[in-house]
Amino acid sequence: MTEQAPQGVDPHIPNAARMYDYFLGGKDNFKADRELAELVMSVLPEVREGTRQNRKFIGRVVEYLCRQGVTQFLDLGSGLPAAENVHEVAHRFAPEARVVYVDNDPVVAAHGRALLADPEKVTMVLGDGREAEKILGHPDVLSVLDFDQPVAVLMMFFLHLVPDEDEPHEFVATYRDALAPGSYLAISHVGNDVVPEQVAKISEFYQKANAPFCPRPGKEIARFFGDFELVPPGLASGLGPEVGWPFNDPQETLFLDEEMARMGYAGIGRKP
Repeated sequence: MTEQAPQGVDPHIPNAARMYDYFLGGKDNFKADRELAELVMSVLPEVREGTRQNRKFIGRVVEYLCRQGVTQFLDLGSGLPAAENVHEVAHRFAPEARVVYVDNDPVVAAHGRALLADPEKVTMVLGDGREAEKILGHPDVLSVLDFDQPVAVLMMFFLHLVPDEDEPHEFVATYRDALAPGSYLAISHVGNDVVPEQVAKISEFYQKANAPFCPRPGKEIARFFGDFELVPPGLASGLGPEVGWPFNDPQETLFLDEEMARMGYAGIGRKP
């Protein structure tokens, strides 16, 4: 049966956001996405569980930030809506919280807008997170967020889909510079310090997709935080209970072996 795709979307080109959806067990994906995702899992079966752990980690980060008094969130490369979206978690702890999602995929934007019920508090922007100045000056962003007050910028499973030639450290610095004191930057990023052969093979697979796969060593990931003060335990390797608050959930069992868990780096930085 031929899969129906929205106008302007080629279902035959694997899409990183739809692959992420497939890893999470979602249904907003096409055959090409599933086939490439299965190839990735043939090399690294733990990817599916790692993706699910990352999703839970996002919720823990949002809860932590709300408890620090943050009520504004800019979620870059947000991907397709899934369980426990940022605004849903935020509104449990801070009903007044405002959230802007940004993604450059028209399908993601369409799904996001269909999900959102309160445009004054939550909005979805079709835009490229790499174009920091455009995003920071976008009227839909500015209608929801006040950058004179603390904002939490979330870059979760986003930067490892950005190649070095797009100068990710430079555009991340632009976001940092635009934030008020007391703002936060949260990042989760796949590293290439562990199982480098498997990671290199996955990068090769992603050449067929709409975005590259660009894991980095921990020291390069740490640079994204600039002079922000890292929340203890700092840039942590692994997303499971062993890495410490605010990343852990002591009630949760980590189903990844220790080596595979260390592929994932995560950190929260605060602007002094």
